[in-house]
Amino acid sequence: MNQKPAGQISRFPHLRQDFAASLVVFLVALPLCVGVAVASGVPAELGLVTGIVGGLVTGLLRGSSLQVSGPAAGLTVLVFEAVQEFGLPALGVIVLATGVLQLAMGALKLGRYFRAISVSVVEGMLAGIGLVLIAGQLYAMAGAKAPTSGLGKIAGLPEALVDAAGSTSALASLAIGAGTIAVLVLWKRLPAKVRTVPGPLAAVGLATLAALLLNLPVATVEVQGLLGSVQPPSLSSFGELANVGLLGTIVAFTLIASAESLFSAAAVDRLHDGPRTEYDKELMAQGAGNAICGALGALPMTAVIVRSAANVQAGARTKASRVLHGVWLLLFAALLPNVLAYIPIPALAGILVHAGAKLVPVRAIVGLWREHRGEALILVVTAVSIVAVSMFEGVLIGLALAVAKTAWEASHLRLEVVDKGAGPVQAYLSGNATFLRLPKILDNLEALPQDRPVELDLSGLHHLDHACRTALETWAERHSAAGTEPVKVTEPVATV
Repeated sequence: MNQKPAGQISRFPHLRQDFAASLVVFLVALPLCVGVAVASGVPAELGLVTGIVGGLVTGLLRGSSLQVSGPAAGLTVLVFEAVQEFGLPALGVIVLATGVLQLAMGALKLGRYFRAISVSVVEGMLAGIGLVLIAGQLYAMAGAKAPTSGLGKIAGLPEALVDAAGSTSALASLAIGAGTIAVLVLWKRLPAKVRTVPGPLAAVGLATLAALLLNLPVATVEVQGLLGSVQPPSLSSFGELANVGLLGTIVAFTLIASAESLFSAAAVDRLHDGPRTEYDKELMAQGAGNAICGALGALPMTAVIVRSAANVQAGARTKASRVLHGVWLLLFAALLPNVLAYIPIPALAGILVHAGAKLVPVRAIVGLWREHRGEALILVVTAVSIVAVSMFEGVLIGLALAVAKTAWEASHLRLEVVDKGAGPVQAYLSGNATFLRLPKILDNLEALPQDRPVELDLSGLHHLDHACRTALETWAERHSAAGTEPVKVTEPVATV
């Protein structure tokens, strides 16, 4: 028997596994792409465009070999707000600028620094997004229009549900949405053979079938066609870059999309034993994808943990699986776009309510409260701020709290006073003396006896900032002026 030369061995040894995994990811991504687009207030086809670019462009680039990119539920609220404030034509400019910034950050090797962002801030951000997403999509499930603000969405829910109870069409819409959520929740408990069909696809399929067979009066997806929905930003729309509010939105898109993608990459790395993520290259891959999505007027993309986990669990071995999933999305969008017109909007809303619930880390909050209450507080405040104010300001508040907490903990200081009843009083300072602890330092030192000499030993300090040094020198002068011996100060071994 003639043996094949090594050079003739297949260049795609894992094609069978990757092909099967790509079909699974496609079936998971399809309803999510459409649902995110509808919830973002843009044509459904634009969600498919972003999914296609995530597969065919970002999927081919280096970075993380197995994570899958596309439109994400985590950006839905921000995209909706941007479209409402600046209009759909400006969305392409925002996403294009986001992509350019991500490319620049990757080229400057800033990707690794996103891992330094407080996990509590990120989880709080996702929790806030999840709460606003759930509240907003509950209105869509009832066929009602949601208020614009996060607090308005939550406060108006009781009235919306009461109004829905008196409307046949609203009750039918709610039934479709609730049924979709029920299928998603119960799907994991069904036999393995049944679960070969992804839960989101099964839920949307069953909801569509029920709406058709029962002839329910529910709203369905509006179809424009792939080419009709793609609207590249015009030259005049780039004039919006002079708008400070739009620039703030671009920064928010960039930070949130980058953080979500790189945190997803870290999570996906824990699911497989293959090559680890190259964070700077992954950030550039996300930037290239977003730049193209912006040029096409589509939704922004991030790496999506749901699709990525499905990819790994389906047995994917290389990036071929995510590229092929983009091919299947393209073929569907090109050949079967009219199928979208049968999908009930409340079913897509149900999928996003379920996705939003997964973004709220209830168990993590309970665990943090038991062990790290400061971190739990940062998580909750970030989430509440996003709901009460806005996405960008909420994240900034969370980051400010995290920095303040770290600074407070880093300025740990211990003062030990030894008073033998006679002779000098000995005071030992150890730790980090910063302006944050200055009130405590001065209160304790000023409480020392005024008629006794004092020896102040600073040799145990790791850090003594200028504010504290000045305050200690001033206190020493005042104490020495009270008629006692001058304060003897032992300087720190090394100060920063």
